[in-house]
Amino acid sequence: MDENRSNSVNEPAAEYGPYSYADYLRWDLEERMEIIKGRYFKMNAAPKRLHQKISLHIATELYQFLKGKPCEVYEAPFDVRLPVKSLKNEEIFTVVQPDICVICDPKKLDEAGCLGAPELIIEILSPGNNKKELQYKYEVYEESGVKEYWIIHPNEQTLLVYTLKADKYVPSRLFTSGDSVKSACIEGFVLDLESLFKEMD
Repeated sequence: MDENRSNSVNEPAAEYGPYSYADYLRWDLEERMEIIKGRYFKMNAAPKRLHQKISLHIATELYQFLKGKPCEVYEAPFDVRLPVKSLKNEEIFTVVQPDICVICDPKKLDEAGCLGAPELIIEILSPGNNKKELQYKYEVYEESGVKEYWIIHPNEQTLLVYTLKADKYVPSRLFTSGDSVKSACIEGFVLDLESLFKEMD
């Protein structure tokens, strides 16, 4: 057997692994993908235009707000590795690409992305990925200690905030156009939904 061939993995052999970040680094895939608790998920084709407008609007506001502060904002594609017991690549079984994330601990940042839980993660729902965002990612974000998880539903023009309290997420009321949403973990940051959802008109 060709030794080089035996040591490489072109793509996952099945939907369920468990697969690790070490596997992820060996795969030669054209499309983006994520691993959640050892299971791989192919990501949708490029997000819709509206998704990108919303993402850019929020990321720009965060970028402007965080200038001169220790926290940094990143947009997808940006790998966030969420270790459970070990920092070794072969023992990390969750690597995700949130639409937007804010990291305040510079020790978590390296050339590969983020190793550890960001303070804030924002996901913008797209057709076909709702279960992944609402169930699978919710679980790993909660377990990993992501302090705030914001979910935006563009079609319904709503935002739901999950705040980590005593290691469990507590949901907010459902915010919509006309509301201003304050972040509990990024002190002073407020998102004006009236302005955000005007992007959709």
